[in-house]
Amino acid sequence: MTQRIVDMTVTELSEKLRSRKLSAEEAAKAYLGQMEKREPEVGAYLTVTREAALETARKVDQKRMKGEELHPLAGIPTGIKDNICTKGVKTTCASRMLENFVPPYDAAVIERLKDCHIVVLGKLNMDEFAMGSTTENSYYQITKNPRDLTRVPGGSSGGAAACVAAQEAACAIGSDTGGSIRQPAAFCGVVGMKPTYGAVSRYGLVAFASSLDQIGPLTKNVADNALVMNAIAGKDFRDATSLDRAWGDFAGELNKGVKGLKIALPKQYFGEGISPEVKGAVLEAAKRYEALGAFVEEADLPALEYALPAYYVISSAEASSNLARFDGVKYGFRAEDYEDIDQLYLATRTQGFGKEVKRRIMLGSFVLSAGYYDAYYKKALQVRTLIQREFDRALEGRDLILAPVAPTTAYRIGEKTSDPLQMYSGDVCTVPVNIAGLPALSLPCGEDRDGLPVGMQLIGKAYREALLYRAGYAFEQAGREDR
Repeated sequence: MTQRIVDMTVTELSEKLRSRKLSAEEAAKAYLGQMEKREPEVGAYLTVTREAALETARKVDQKRMKGEELHPLAGIPTGIKDNICTKGVKTTCASRMLENFVPPYDAAVIERLKDCHIVVLGKLNMDEFAMGSTTENSYYQITKNPRDLTRVPGGSSGGAAACVAAQEAACAIGSDTGGSIRQPAAFCGVVGMKPTYGAVSRYGLVAFASSLDQIGPLTKNVADNALVMNAIAGKDFRDATSLDRAWGDFAGELNKGVKGLKIALPKQYFGEGISPEVKGAVLEAAKRYEALGAFVEEADLPALEYALPAYYVISSAEASSNLARFDGVKYGFRAEDYEDIDQLYLATRTQGFGKEVKRRIMLGSFVLSAGYYDAYYKKALQVRTLIQREFDRALEGRDLILAPVAPTTAYRIGEKTSDPLQMYSGDVCTVPVNIAGLPALSLPCGEDRDGLPVGMQLIGKAYREALLYRAGYAFEQAGREDR
C-alpha cells in the first residue's frame, strides 16, 4: 500500500521532495486536503493561508527543477502558533484585542524558516496571549485533542500540537513559557522541544513573560524535531537575550545511544498529585534506559515545591507590564463608547481581554505594587535563583533528568475551567524548567487505560539540546524494536 503524504515524517517527506519523487505542491495540497477533513472537528487553525502556501510550494518546485540545492525543510508544510508575527497574515494571539492585527514584518523565526523555503499553511489556535493550559481560553474557538475529541489538547500551544497529531501539518512552531510546548505535546502524543533560553530569537514573538518565553518545534518524532531546531536556532541582534554561540547540528548525535549516560530521577516529580499511570509510564521509561546501558539514580530538588507559585508571580508580573501596550490608542481593538482617556483604557481592556488574561494582569499588577513588591515579586526572584542552583547541583556529574510532563493525561473539555488553581497545578512539572532557563524535550512514553498518551520530559544542562535529542531518539528507537 502506498504511504500517504500526510503519514510521512518531515525526514521522509524531505527525502521525497529532494529526490523529486514528490512535488512540494503535491505535499501542500495533501495537507490542505487533510485540513478540510479534520478541521471541522479539531479546530487547530485560526487562519489558513491556502493560496500563499501553494504559491510558495510552486516556487520551491521551480527551484528544484532548475537544480538549485535547497535546505532539507524546503517545501515542508508547517503551522505557526498565532502569537508569532507573520508579515501580511493576521496574528491575533487568539484574542479580541488583536482580532484584525496584520504585522508589517516577520518574526525572526519566520525569517529563518522562509530562508529555508518552508510552506506556511496558516496560524494556529492557542490560549489567549499564551495564558492557559488547555486552549479553552481562545476568544475564537476551542481546539480538540485529535486522540479523543472530548479532551483538551493542552495549551497554550494546543493548536500546534493538535495540528501535528491530526496530520494537518508536517511540523509546527509553538512557544513555551511554563510548559506550553511540552504539555500539549504530551497530551496529543507528539514531540516538543523547549530550547535553552536564548537559543531561538524572541523577536516578533508577542510577549507573555519575557524572561520565560521561548520558541520551539513540535513534530511527529525526535529526528524531525532536531531537523527543525537546526533551522530556527541562532543569534539575532534584535533580541538582546539571543545567545551568540555555534550550535552545530542538533541531529549530529542521534545514533550515539545512551550507554554510560547518567540520568537523574528527582523524587519531587513523582510525589503527591502525579497519577499512578503517569508515574508508572515514566518509571518504565527509566527501566528502558537502564536496559539500554544508562545509569538511573534518584535525585533531590527540594525547592521544586516553590516553583509553581514563583512562576505565577513572575509570569503574571511580566504579563501585566507587557500587555500594558494594548490600550486602544496605537493599534488593536478599541472600544466605541468612552468620554476620556481613562474610560478608553478601561472599556478597551474590559472588552478586549478575556477572563484569564485579566486575572493574570490583576495578579501581576498586585505583586508589583509598592506595598507588596518585596513580599511577592522580590521573593519569587530569590526562589528562581534557588531553583536554578538546585538544577545545577542535580545535573552536576549527571547528563540529564527524566520526569513526567504533566501530572495526568489530557482531561475532558470543561473539566477544569471553573477552578483556575486546579488548572495552574497542572503546570507543576513543566514550570521549573522555564524558571531555570534549561532545555527540555517532551516525548510519548506510553498510554493510560483510556488510550491517551503519557508524556515524559528529558531535561538537560543549558546548550545540551543535542544530548536530549540523542537520548530521546534512543528511547524512541528502542520502543519501535519492542513492538
